[in-house]
Amino acid sequence: MPKRILQGVVVSDKNDKTVVVRVERRFAHPLLQKTVRRSKKYKAHDAENQYKTGDTVFIEECAPVSKDKRWKVVSTVSADA
Repeated sequence: MPKRILQGVVVSDKNDKTVVVRVERRFAHPLLQKTVRRSKKYKAHDAENQYKTGDTVFIEECAPVSKDKRWKVVSTVSADA
């Protein structure tokens, strides 16, 4: 089964080797058909502490690293994309 890859924004880098990434999803409301935005925060492994607050990154699911961390940061979104 392929690993999921999500795109989000780093909202916290205060922990050592960990960043908190907010991932936003959009969907149409079932009844009203209005676009609704929902977000969720994921803790992701950042071994070199290279990602800072405000960076847009891709995270990939992985084996558990700690109690809360099930994701790792793959890369940052390029500026030309």
